[in-house]
This record gives sequence, C-alpha cells and structure tokens, in this order.
Amino acid sequence: MDKRELGNSGLKIAPLIFGGNVLGWTADAATSFQLLDGFVDAGFDCIDTADVYSKWVPGHRGGESETILGNWLKARGNRGRLVIATKVGMEMPGIGQGLRRDYIVARVEESLRRLNTDYIDLYQSHCDDKDTPFEETLAAYQQLIEAGKVRAIGASNTEAPRLAAALRASSQHKLPRYQTVQPLYNLADRAPFEAELQALCRKETIGVIPYYALAAGFLTGKYRSPADFGKSPRGARMQGYLNDRGRRILAALDEVAAELGAKPGQVALAWLRDRPAVTAPIASATSMTQLEELTSGVRLKLDREATARLDRASA
Repeated sequence: MDKRELGNSGLKIAPLIFGGNVLGWTADAATSFQLLDGFVDAGFDCIDTADVYSKWVPGHRGGESETILGNWLKARGNRGRLVIATKVGMEMPGIGQGLRRDYIVARVEESLRRLNTDYIDLYQSHCDDKDTPFEETLAAYQQLIEAGKVRAIGASNTEAPRLAAALRASSQHKLPRYQTVQPLYNLADRAPFEAELQALCRKETIGVIPYYALAAGFLTGKYRSPADFGKSPRGARMQGYLNDRGRRILAALDEVAAELGAKPGQVALAWLRDRPAVTAPIASATSMTQLEELTSGVRLKLDREATARLDRASA
C-alpha cells in the first residue's frame, strides 16, 4: 500500500487513520482489541486518540481511550510498527487545560504512561489557546522532542490565521513546526476547511488528517429521516446535516455507489482521500463490519466524472 508523509515530519502512513475516540466509549475493551487487530491486519498503521477521550461518558474522566490503546500495544508488542498520535490541551476534569509549557510537560507523561510507550509519534495541540504565546507552546514541544518523547507535532481545531502565526513563530524562534492539521472536513463539511486553511496547508506542506471523515456517520446513509436519529449516540448531531443539501449529497453518493458496487460511506471516504490537501482521513468503527467498509472504502477508485458529481452535489 502506498504511504503518505505527514507534512515534512518523515513519518509515513497508509492513507487511513483509525479514530480512537470510540475506544472505551462505543467500543468496549474486547471490541476495541478486535477492531485494532483488524485495522492493522488490513495493512494500516496509524491510530489517533487524545488524553480527553472519553471524558464525556458518565463515570469517565478522560484517558480511557489511551489506556485501552496502550494495553493493546503492550499485549501485541507491535509499537515499533505503528504511528501513534494523541493530543493535549482540552480540559481534563479536575486537572486543567491549555497549551502552557508546564501543562504540556506534565500531561505528556500521563499519556506516555497510559499508552505504555516511551514516545509519541505525533503529539497535537487539541485546540487553540489564545492565552499562551506560540513560543511557549512550541518551546515545550521542543523540550519533548529533544528528550525523545515526541517525534513530530501537529495542530487540531485551528483557524488559518492562527496556524500561519504559529508557523511564523516556529521560523522566527527556530522552534519545532506543526507538521499536520486535524480539521473538521468531509463531503458534508467543506466550507470551514476549504475557505482558507486548505490553501495554507498546501503552500506550507502541512499534512491534513481530517476528523469526522464520514460526518459522524451521516455519509454512510444511515440517517435519512428524523426517525433514524435514535440509531446511535451520534444521531443527535444529524439534524444539522439532514436538509436539502444533505439529501442531494446522499443521492449523489447512492448513485456513485450503485455504479461501483460499493456503499455510500465508502464513496465518501474515497472522495476525501483524493482531496488535494489531504494526507489521510480519520474514521472510526465500532464493529468489524464497519471496519471492513472503512478499509475497503479507502481503496476504492473514483473516476473524474464521479468526483465531479460529488463536488457539485456538495458545493
């Protein structure tokens, strides 16, 4: 399988990233192990998580996803063959939040412990922190890189002007540079990324690893009426997608999928994989059937006409 480089980091991955937000949430430990085994067996090698996953579950405090992933890494003994990405910065209950130097240096130790590893391949700023200077945040990452605890850094949920300012700070102060960006981007959510961030990422060779590659499941065709919203914990988010534009997108996906003998979600994933700035989409699965759809979908080939139809429907 052809691999793609994450920016200029030197890290190369297969063109699909497993979204670890489901680990310990909608996938229990046993199911998580099965999913991770299946993902790697299918030829993929990058898993994305965060320290806060899954603090939103009653009784959880964050760190559950990293813990399950770390237990799996230890049990399988395959750490060296994988690219592990995690994040820091969002609020950890009773601990804090932000991208201050002392906060990052303390939180990385907890993530390393939970992940059963002594290094993180891609450590990402989970959200922007306008109260902390870029130089302070980047100096913290420099400290971790020099200590061998982090290989490369990325940013998530950031706007183009802020990313540009961070890149300038890296250059001016000779500090590590964000090599990746993790934005919301998919066939249904195009405008926020394509407006400004896409051009900046292409110009600066920033690897783009979009989350919600299937719009929280909407692009699979699972939610076609309000009656479908109760099908999963993510169903409540579908109200914003199920409008005239959303129905046009589903219709185009259905047409292309029928022609290719594929499923709508597979077509949506292939469309995203082929976007000019995208390195690899992030997508989650909670069953082996869903996982098979993901791994097959990212291998699907779309011709120019099919891509143009999807572009028009989602414009």
